Amino acid sequence: MASSASTSGTATNVMLAIFEKKTTQIDLYRPLRNYIAFNYSEREAQNLEDDLQTVKQLRSDLERQPDPSLTTRRDLLQNYYKALCLVETRFPISPDKDHINSITFVWHDAFKNKQKASQQNIHLEKAAVLFNLGAVYSQIGLSYDRATVDGRRLASHAFIASAGAFAFLRDNAATKASIGTSTTVDLSVECAGMLERLMLAQAQECVFENTIAKGSTPGVCAKISRQVGLYYEEALAACNVPPLNQHFDRAWISHMQLKAALFYAEACYRYGLELHEKEEIAEEIARLKSGISALSEAKKSTKGAAAQILDAISKLEANLNRNLERAVKENDRVYLMRVPSPSSLPPLPAFSMVKPLAMNEVLDASKEKMFASLVPDSSAKNLSRYTEMVDDIIRTQAEKLQQASELTRVRLKEMDLPESILALEGNFTLPTDLKEDVEAVQISGAPAGLEAELQQLRDLRRVNQEILIHIEELLQKEAREDAQFKSQFGARWTRPQSSTLTKNLQDRLNRFAANLKQAADSDARIERSVREHLALMSILDRRPIESALPTLARPIMSLDANEDAILGALKQSLRQLETLGAQRAGLEDMLKEMKRKDDILPKLMTSTGSYEDLFRKEISKYDHICEDIAQNIEAQEQLLLQIQAQNDEFAAIFNLEDYKASREKCYKQIQAAIAKFREIKDNINEGLKFYVTLQDAITNVKQQCSDFVMTRNIQCQEMIEDVHKQMAGLNFQDAKSVGTYNSYPSVGHQAQRPVSQQQTDPRPQTPYYHPPEQPAMAGYAHPPPYSSTQQMPSPYVLPPQTGSPYAPSQAGSPYPPPQAGSPYPPPQAQQQPPANHDYGQPAYPGWRGPYYNSHAQQAGSHPRPPYTIPGQYRPPQQGGYYKQQ
Repeated sequence: MASSASTSGTATNVMLAIFEKKTTQIDLYRPLRNYIAFNYSEREAQNLEDDLQTVKQLRSDLERQPDPSLTTRRDLLQNYYKALCLVETRFPISPDKDHINSITFVWHDAFKNKQKASQQNIHLEKAAVLFNLGAVYSQIGLSYDRATVDGRRLASHAFIASAGAFAFLRDNAATKASIGTSTTVDLSVECAGMLERLMLAQAQECVFENTIAKGSTPGVCAKISRQVGLYYEEALAACNVPPLNQHFDRAWISHMQLKAALFYAEACYRYGLELHEKEEIAEEIARLKSGISALSEAKKSTKGAAAQILDAISKLEANLNRNLERAVKENDRVYLMRVPSPSSLPPLPAFSMVKPLAMNEVLDASKEKMFASLVPDSSAKNLSRYTEMVDDIIRTQAEKLQQASELTRVRLKEMDLPESILALEGNFTLPTDLKEDVEAVQISGAPAGLEAELQQLRDLRRVNQEILIHIEELLQKEAREDAQFKSQFGARWTRPQSSTLTKNLQDRLNRFAANLKQAADSDARIERSVREHLALMSILDRRPIESALPTLARPIMSLDANEDAILGALKQSLRQLETLGAQRAGLEDMLKEMKRKDDILPKLMTSTGSYEDLFRKEISKYDHICEDIAQNIEAQEQLLLQIQAQNDEFAAIFNLEDYKASREKCYKQIQAAIAKFREIKDNINEGLKFYVTLQDAITNVKQQCSDFVMTRNIQCQEMIEDVHKQMAGLNFQDAKSVGTYNSYPSVGHQAQRPVSQQQTDPRPQTPYYHPPEQPAMAGYAHPPPYSSTQQMPSPYVLPPQTGSPYAPSQAGSPYPPPQAGSPYPPPQAQQQPPANHDYGQPAYPGWRGPYYNSHAQQAGSHPRPPYTIPGQYRPPQQGGYYKQQ
């Protein structure tokens, strides 16, 4: 025990400080490291080398003599205590053979140094460190200059912290440290509680001295002084009963006894001053006598007491006697009041200005990173349990919030809110899915754009017809010329007739013409459908589409004219409902944020009590949010009932049912218009695809016809020359030219005679006619007969006949076959259709609608090639046949 008096000369300012407990040297490093290496790994031990060295250094510093700086010593004790909390949950220290049993902590009693305790558990170490922390705080309080106001204020704070340390020792460590036979009294629950009261008494005493220095009223000073006495009385009472009644020196007992009496008498003196001002002389006399009696009784036990305290008692006793003498005289002369017995008086009022400092925050080890990588299985399992508990709370509350929001949505939809109010204000809109459909229709041109697409169909049909007419004219012209020469030269004109060669080609052109006729009928049906349904689809041209919806109007006549009040109340309720919805969203976010920040593992690793208690404490953090959620849902239910009643009244006044019926009718009209528009649009798109595909096929045939006519013209000129030579008596003929009468080169190759044969050949001339058994000359052979597995022959090659002079060769068709699949080749490659193609297929390939019905595509055909409908269509390679309109 240490005592100190203020240098100000105030004799009452004598206080006590507590010396630290002493310990013996111990090695924590080696046992802890061995445990890590054995139970975890050597690598883990190496990784935690810094933490092990820190613990070793903290313990070494603790064993040394107290530091010159008390604050440094305080910080050392706090840091070491937090390190012990981390060690406790990761390193089992006990006599058990599977635990760390080579560490024994030894601590001496602070008040009887010869007594000591030794235990193989960390509880004794933690309790001793807490005791020393309280002792250091008391020494810090005693070190301040209490002659000044600031010094007394700082000293009061230090004594409060010391009281907090002893209270923490009493509540968290004293019981565990006292288990077993080897214990000391200074670490008992009773001693820790007594020291807490003593430190609070000294802290309150500093406050009292500052109160006097500030010149506070006698009544305030009396209350504070009385509380000082009460704290000393409580500490004294603890020292007079086991186990402390034989443990402290007589000086401690005398100090607390005299201080208790001194501050009781001081309270009587200050309270008497206030009574004198109120002229309550009788009670003043009784209070002064009570204070004098307490001092007289205390002076009987002054052994070991400080002289300053005895001097203060004497001075206070003199003041009490002087005021008592004055009060008695005044009562005898003036007031003549009956003086009550001191025992009949009520207790003096008291007011505490101090309380123990909460050390939970100061000594919280959950934020420390030491040994963080060591997580015992028990802690991991408890963490999993706690996480499941929190997840269950979050899931349950989230489901409640979602159900409440869904209930609100359904109920409002049933009441047609807020759509009916928006309709009244002119802010109504279509349902989302219907509005998206309307926007898609309007983006694609709407009904107003159908006429332009129909014109595209007409233009494409006309272009195809013009191409067919041009092809027919080419073939007819060639046939007329061939007939003229046949008539002119007679038997000398041995070339095959055009009609024989173009039969296949004419069949294809006839099928194209039939397809165009069928397509024209389909186009007519589309145009008729557009005209018939234009009135229905015209609603889709309204922009915005909401302008086509019926409006909800106010009643023309009203009996009480309360429409605005009803509407305003309904709007207000809806705003309140929206606010509740926003609150639910905020509560859900708060739950998620709390879950995200809820890191209980450090607390599990530092907890020394029951895990269930820790779980309950941590889970309780979510209670207030759960209560808020329940209140929110209950408020929503009440509000929905209110909105239901208000909406019924609103619907009755504004005739809402008729409006709903007309609105639903308009919705159905829009849906029907969209369906019809899409149907017509799909038909038009099929028509555009058909015409473009057909045009590619016709263009291909046109090219074949041009090649055919060109080849026939060349042959015609050559035969004319030969005939003229015969008629002139010239015995000259070109074997190669004769061969060309019955052979026709491929498309794109002109039938020209070799230069060497254009000159006079000295060899015998070859006749025009080649017997069937003679092979045809190279380069002039016919293609092989057509079959379904071979390529299509040229449309103007004579079919093979037995005995014909134009025997077919095995060279094959000069025109490569087109790709299989669609009846018309894709626009990217202009090729002939396959030989087995049926040109009697539907006019629009792939069409299954009501306007282009025909039999399905033949088996073995392939899907139609991809096609992109042109915007302003101009057929390719048409020259002057397509005229823009």
